[in-house]
Amino acid sequence: MTSSRLVSLTLLSALVTVIGCSSKPPVKEPDLAAEPVPVASEGPVTPAHVSPESPTTTAVHIEDAILKACGMAAPQAYFAFDSADLRPGDAKPLEEVAACFISGPLKGRSLRLVGHADPRGEAEYNMVLGQSRADRVGTFLQAKGLEASRISSSSRGAMDATGSDESSWARDRRVDVLLGQ
Repeated sequence: MTSSRLVSLTLLSALVTVIGCSSKPPVKEPDLAAEPVPVASEGPVTPAHVSPESPTTTAVHIEDAILKACGMAAPQAYFAFDSADLRPGDAKPLEEVAACFISGPLKGRSLRLVGHADPRGEAEYNMVLGQSRADRVGTFLQAKGLEASRISSSSRGAMDATGSDESSWARDRRVDVLLGQ
């Protein structure tokens, strides 16, 4: 038996054992192929039982140069752990970014979106999840009128992750909004 087949069978056996013995339902992986739907309604940034520092949230981090140029306060925009879906509370800071790049002080400038993940998933999964997060933010900004040609997105996956516990892993899961070159 080849070593890759043996590894595959071992992993499959372990997975069946974990699923069969688990008292919790398996965690649903995000549907990274789903078409993102821009958020339209306002709502709380996070559910009442979820703290912004909770490991079940992830921040959209907007570069200080953009915050200063656009006259924005540091946002508290969140989307769910292990997900690329934006929630209603994410809309306001991202709408402010779009307005600033469309008709405000950064009119005509481009921006970069860099998705990140915490280190707990497989490297390939984290890269895909980071890219999906960045793409969702980009799709939202496009829905608000920012031209796609002025938005670039990429993923760093877990390459820049520094967390070692739930609280610090939450800060690893983010999309950085940066001025384009």
